[in-house]
Amino acid sequence: MTTIATTTVNNNSFKTFKATRTNSKRLSSSCIKNASSKCLLENRITMRKRNSILSKTTTTRTTRLNVVSANKSSSSFEQEQNNSAADVFVSEMESSQIVSSPKNKSKLALVATTAALSLSAFAKPAAAAAAAAIAVNAGDTAWILTSSALVLFMTIPGLAAFYAGLVKRKNLITVLGQCFALTCMMTIIWFVCGYSMCFSTAGLFGTAAMKEGATGLSAFIGGLDKMFLAGVGPASMHETIPEILWVLYQCTFAIITPALMVGSMVERMKFNAVMWYCALWSFAVYFPACHMVWGGGGGYFADLGVLDFAGGIVVHITAGIGALVAAIKVGKRKEMEMTVGNLVLTFLGTAMLWVGWFGFNGGSALSAGANAAFACMATQIAAATAAVTWTLWDIKEFGKASVLGTCTASIAGLATITPMAGFIGPKGAFLGGIAAGIICRFFSTTVKEYFGYDDALDVFGVHGVGGFLGTIMLGILCHPVLGGFNDVPMLKQTIVQVYAAVATAVYTAVASYACLLVTEKITDGLRVPPEAEASMLGLDEYSHKESAYSPMK
Repeated sequence: MTTIATTTVNNNSFKTFKATRTNSKRLSSSCIKNASSKCLLENRITMRKRNSILSKTTTTRTTRLNVVSANKSSSSFEQEQNNSAADVFVSEMESSQIVSSPKNKSKLALVATTAALSLSAFAKPAAAAAAAAIAVNAGDTAWILTSSALVLFMTIPGLAAFYAGLVKRKNLITVLGQCFALTCMMTIIWFVCGYSMCFSTAGLFGTAAMKEGATGLSAFIGGLDKMFLAGVGPASMHETIPEILWVLYQCTFAIITPALMVGSMVERMKFNAVMWYCALWSFAVYFPACHMVWGGGGGYFADLGVLDFAGGIVVHITAGIGALVAAIKVGKRKEMEMTVGNLVLTFLGTAMLWVGWFGFNGGSALSAGANAAFACMATQIAAATAAVTWTLWDIKEFGKASVLGTCTASIAGLATITPMAGFIGPKGAFLGGIAAGIICRFFSTTVKEYFGYDDALDVFGVHGVGGFLGTIMLGILCHPVLGGFNDVPMLKQTIVQVYAAVATAVYTAVASYACLLVTEKITDGLRVPPEAEASMLGLDEYSHKESAYSPMK
């Protein structure tokens, strides 16, 4: 990939050439008259000082360079500058007839070498800075910085507020605390080894490195060579942005994914059990899923041609299935009906999530261009269409529009559009929104009531079903016939998408159940005591000795 960049290029060799030629002419007459060693020594000192000053001078020019070869050329840049300076200096001195003996020639060669060495002190950092500056795209970097903040904003305070408003008032602090604690815990795990396990191409535990077309262990999980962000420095790049920014952006995805599962376990699962389950689940489910889809060529799903723009598979299917298994394993609440503690808080949380989703989907383009714009437009259309569709169904069934239903519907539309956002056009987003409003509502109400599982805040019905639906519909809606941007035959792409969605769901269900069994052993049970659940003070008092609302005085 090539890019146009304005960079400062060190032209010291050219400046040194001109200065050397001038200096040699000025000093030649004096040296001819006084060919003593004292004169040579004075000349050497004078020229060394002038070359040192001139070596600091740089000029600016605009050049078209190849990003891929920028780092490779930085070292040869320095060497060429030094060699050129020394060669030109010696040749000019010889032509000016300053030297007439081998002894004087060797002395002047020493002077030339000294000048070249002084030049290298400035050429080396300038070359490295030039190579790094060439690769970084300022617009893309600014957009991903903004998107990183937006996605973090989705979890704290967005998701935390959305969930906290839906539970009883006596359990509000517990939900806020779990979302905030997960943000902190997942950040540390990501820094220590999560990023490496998702995006390293090295083999884990000495196995073969990741290779496109090969199906070894490295196709399913990354190595540990990037633990503690080893090798991620100022010059490290990921496409057109600094690698450290890519680390930060992906960290926000690793935070929100397990946080989504909190909604299915509220009002009955212990605080430490939630933390342990989410931590184990990240290693068993999220890191492998992320590596297989987004790890690059050699990743299992990537090699199959699976499309997942912003996390339909990686985020929503995994979180939705993990939440469903947890809800079934932990068991039902004593009071299964939803008692909304603060609908205003849920409304504000919904608005924060909607705004933050522009960073979630638009940022996944990794560039500030048309792809990001289309992704944001698709996000807006799908969320709005799903909300209208769900609300119309509410009006038809109950005679009134529900604010809670509208908020939930918009999140369903956002989850459904996530895997498709950058691959489809506005028409596809509209159709996806309609499908989300109908199918996600059906699973969140009819299916949940029929099977009797207690997915308290409809994590499976909204995120799991929405992510699954979007992943499958992507194979159809991304085709140019429907305004999409993918030329792969519709049937072929759909088969690949269905396989990836089903395989991820099955694996996640098994791995999630195993994580719950381990968590149950570690924490001596998953649930709070029955008296804590039934108490008027709720889980806030049991888990934190705190309350969201002060008693009236």
